[in-house]
Amino acid sequence: MTQSEPQTKFSRVMLKISGEALMGDQGFGLNPPTVERIAREVQSVHEMGVEICMVIGGGNIFRGLQGSAQGMERTTADYMGMLATVMNALAMQSALEGLGIHTRVISAITMNEVAEPYIRRRAVRHLEKKRVCIFAAGTGNPYFTTDTAATLRANEMSCEAIFKGTKVDGVYDKDPAKHADATRYDTVSYDDVLARRLGVMDASAIALARDNNLPIIVFSLDEPGGFRGILAGEGTYTRVQG
Repeated sequence: MTQSEPQTKFSRVMLKISGEALMGDQGFGLNPPTVERIAREVQSVHEMGVEICMVIGGGNIFRGLQGSAQGMERTTADYMGMLATVMNALAMQSALEGLGIHTRVISAITMNEVAEPYIRRRAVRHLEKKRVCIFAAGTGNPYFTTDTAATLRANEMSCEAIFKGTKVDGVYDKDPAKHADATRYDTVSYDDVLARRLGVMDASAIALARDNNLPIIVFSLDEPGGFRGILAGEGTYTRVQG
């Protein structure tokens, strides 16, 4: 344990990242050095004694909505997207275990050869034993995003916050990559996120977080040490809350 441990206000958190975060500078797929860099960010928080859940999207491999838009049947396309998240979860598990962190991939679609099935009590026990739990295959249902899956699992696991890792350091009133005058919010309400379509997460995920009073902390995954820094009470981020 490090000296920073007493500073953290959180004992159990959900880290939600997109599949695209694993691509690095590539336009597709997995970039192993990028996966390892993110794993080291998780390791630094794990060393603080924080229990960590993760949900990783699948957009770097396959995105159900895009497949559906190109004529594929929506349910089939969504299941393909869920399988992509399992591949990303296995890659992250490999990187974390390479750093000596015990990790479990827990899939909402049964595939016993590569992942555990989702059983809530078992998953909670893994967290209590300080294992990182990566929840894969979304909710196991089409028409739901990994944002919704992350919010659902965070509630089921009694997480104290969702940490949404993005390419920017918070929530802005407009796209900061396109508008130099974009303003970052320190805090913003769930209702404002929905009303202004601020794009933090999809509407069902925001509504589920709001209904259970689960804060969402939006931060930059590209900022070295950012995840740990926020848990230690530092850094730049936006807090979505009631």
